[in-house]
Amino acid sequence: MANLSVKICGVGFSNPVIAASGTFGFGREYNELYDISLVGGVSTKGLTLEPRPGNPVPRIAEGKSVILNAVGLQNPGVEEFIKNDLEWLKSKTTVIANVAGRTLEDYQGICARLDGLVDMIELNISCPNVRAGGMALGIRPENVEEVTRLCKAQLKSTPLIVKLSPNVESIAVNAQAAQRGGADCISLINTLTGMVIDIERRRPVIANNTGGVSGAGIMPIALRMVYEAAHAVSIPVIGMGGITCGRDAIAFMMAGARAVQVGTANFTDSYAIPRIVREMDEWLNSHKIEDVNEIVDTLKLN
Repeated sequence: MANLSVKICGVGFSNPVIAASGTFGFGREYNELYDISLVGGVSTKGLTLEPRPGNPVPRIAEGKSVILNAVGLQNPGVEEFIKNDLEWLKSKTTVIANVAGRTLEDYQGICARLDGLVDMIELNISCPNVRAGGMALGIRPENVEEVTRLCKAQLKSTPLIVKLSPNVESIAVNAQAAQRGGADCISLINTLTGMVIDIERRRPVIANNTGGVSGAGIMPIALRMVYEAAHAVSIPVIGMGGITCGRDAIAFMMAGARAVQVGTANFTDSYAIPRIVREMDEWLNSHKIEDVNEIVDTLKLN
């Protein structure tokens, strides 16, 4: 068996496969199916200072090889998470708190509240479903740098991941902006923005009209962006976007990611993450590679 453990910003993960935010809740439901200590880490459902009801329904739609969602950061609020879920989740695996807000002050406040309580904080400045705040902050590099700098100033001990939007002019430029702002790590890609139309009703399927596109169909886009970002910065990169099997995860690591996140695959296969971990181990063993870290950034362009 190969060594699958990885370390990012001094934080240890038992393996490089992390449950992506918004697809794994706080882990309790999946733990009824399997021991989630098998998961390298969990990026929590997006947390805000106050509870959020989310967007109107319908807020999920299927496309070809993708799904669209406009959940709108439905969550119980950070205080309820701390009270009811945090200690249990920490007893199981590495915890990344995914956080969001409507204003810069919201982002600062939630980072300050979680500092020292979780293993890492992932700044969601790229969610395309929130009408105020998130999307605007994630598009322009100057805004990426500003929100990163302000949030980093609130953190004394917890490493900061900035989750980047793909809906930008240059992912490399925005990655560099996050690094200038003080990010310890970046993660990408968040969902693309899309629409599905009910042609009988002549209306969008999703009540919000547009939603975030994720799933296997976006993987080539995600791989390209992870490669570009990883070669534009000197901080670690966590890659995601369409991963459904071990070979996909290995491709992201070859492109420069130190670890990966798996999201939509959890909806189509509840056991996706432990299966992907097993498939990665099998591939490494078949290629006589003893440590998963050896494959990071080994892609050779034609």
